[in-house]
Amino acid sequence: MSESVIPKTETIDALPPEWESDLLSDIAKRLRTSGNKIVIIDDDPTGTQTVHDMAVLTTWSADALTRELGKDSTAFYILSNSRSLTSADACALNREIGANLKKASTERGVDITVISRSDSTLRGHFPEEVDAMAEALGTGNLPYLIIPFFLEGGRYTVNDVHYVADEDKLVPAAQTEFAKDAVFGFHSSDLRKWVAEKTKGRIRAEQVASVSITDIRQGGPERVREILSLLNPNSACVVNAVSYRDLEVFVTGLLKAEALGHRFLYRTAASFARVRTGTRPRTLLNKEELVSPSSYGGLFVIGSYVPKTTAQAEALLTQSDIHHVEISVSHLLDETQQAREVRDAAQAVNVALKSGQDVALFTSRKLVTGSDSQTNLNIGQRVSDSLIEIVRKIKYQPRYLVAKGGITSSDVATKGLGVRRAVIMGQAFPGVPVWKLGEESRYPGMVYIVFPGNVGDTNALAEIRNRLSRE
Repeated sequence: MSESVIPKTETIDALPPEWESDLLSDIAKRLRTSGNKIVIIDDDPTGTQTVHDMAVLTTWSADALTRELGKDSTAFYILSNSRSLTSADACALNREIGANLKKASTERGVDITVISRSDSTLRGHFPEEVDAMAEALGTGNLPYLIIPFFLEGGRYTVNDVHYVADEDKLVPAAQTEFAKDAVFGFHSSDLRKWVAEKTKGRIRAEQVASVSITDIRQGGPERVREILSLLNPNSACVVNAVSYRDLEVFVTGLLKAEALGHRFLYRTAASFARVRTGTRPRTLLNKEELVSPSSYGGLFVIGSYVPKTTAQAEALLTQSDIHHVEISVSHLLDETQQAREVRDAAQAVNVALKSGQDVALFTSRKLVTGSDSQTNLNIGQRVSDSLIEIVRKIKYQPRYLVAKGGITSSDVATKGLGVRRAVIMGQAFPGVPVWKLGEESRYPGMVYIVFPGNVGDTNALAEIRNRLSRE
């Protein structure tokens, strides 16, 4: 299929009918009876956006992992936030986590399956961080399974081409703003060519296998098992999907292949994690579950620079009476002005929160970039560090806290609030995860809303603010 914009509804309606049987209960049963534990390594905290009643760790010492593997749960997340790191640092981090996981699982005597969860629009350190984790776990040379389908975000894979939905259009991912990412840009929406691009030709496009929609919907789990059983070491396989039922069929076939001794490396979006852990969706969290009865105001911290976030921030300011505090990125990057910019912003936020006003704290929207990916990462880190310094200076616990953007929400949680373990409560909106912070955090038990940079329509932030307001 050529990489062109195609109609969404017409394309999906023209596919073969979905597999009729609900397979999720069987997947959950297999996981419980196997004793296997699923560990999702998340390069960005927004990846918890499809599950609930599951732990997320922001620390990964062998002792912490041993404790978590001893709990009565079948799956948990580790937030690596590696998308904010250089490739070398991301690989070092994955090797460290992998070594500690291997030690912890050996001590507990449990088998683990590790999933690398990353961006549904194909940004991130692939394949290098997956390889680093596999090396540490002793599972190198296994085939990659590439599964970027993410229903809540409108990401579909059809005929091996990955698309981003825009109303009733499916836009090839390489034609979106995500492919122009200063650090993780790419050129092909055909995932076979994308694998070749990312592996620098080590795996050629024609060597990449595929599980098609027809395989899934007409061949069912047995056809999936057959394809996966024939994969060679050091290869890759693209998984097509446009619905959760497609993933249920695929995972059932995957489990059949694993029962025969086949093993794989995973690079997936958030929807796969939900199905692989046998998690049924729950209803969206209501207002009473998302806010505290505090007299102080609520707080939005907005750092993401994707165009969608900028449009959402503008709508939030124009469609509501929220008090806003803008911080200048150029001032944050200036050694002579950074401290004053942080101090003034923190003071303004504190005054508004104390008076009961909801506040939007956001970075200036003009994107500042450098000459290379390392410089861009450094700029992003400087801005994020400044946002965290402001959060640390806040004196009043907000009645709710929304962090917008992956790196922003990770740093606010770990560096600003001291979170080491949280429980995923569910979602505030489709694709928007909500955590309950642990006792060790600055605000024990507080609800924390992790809003991905690339999720929701233009009015999403305005809608969530209206939903959480006192009126």
